[in-house]
Parts: sequence; C-alpha cells; structure tokens
Amino acid sequence: MKARVIVTLKNGVLDPQGQAIEGSLHSQGFDGVQSVRQGKVFDLELQTADADEAKAQIEAMCEKLLANTVIENFAIEIIG
Repeated sequence: MKARVIVTLKNGVLDPQGQAIEGSLHSQGFDGVQSVRQGKVFDLELQTADADEAKAQIEAMCEKLLANTVIENFAIEIIG
C-alpha cells in the first residue's frame, strides 16, 4: 500500500521559510505571488492491503514523528 502525507503549518503560525521563498520569487520577477507557505511531503510504502489499517498506522506515525501537531496539520492520501 502506498500513501502520501502532506504536512503544513497551521494558519497563524509564522512561516519564515515561506516568507524567504516569497521574497526570492519577487526578486526574480514573479510579482504575482501573494504569499508562500512551505511544507513537507512524505511518500510511504506499507506492508498492508487494507486502506483503513494503513490510514490508522500513518495517523499514528504523524502524531508521534512526522508532524508536530501543535503547530502543523497533516493530510493523508492513500494511493493504492
């Protein structure tokens, strides 16, 4: 079973890396960019064929290691 986890900062959490990227884009002529928020992507392969079991395992991984749930949100996409 393959899955993708997308981790992003919660709204209201300062994102200095996103601000730096935004500034760099503006300096390179991309003036239409209004804001940038950066995040992380994890592609996982699990040894299960059960999508519900995979999602439960990944949620536990996110809560324990992949995301800082105090300041980050995560989304899980089961690919197959």
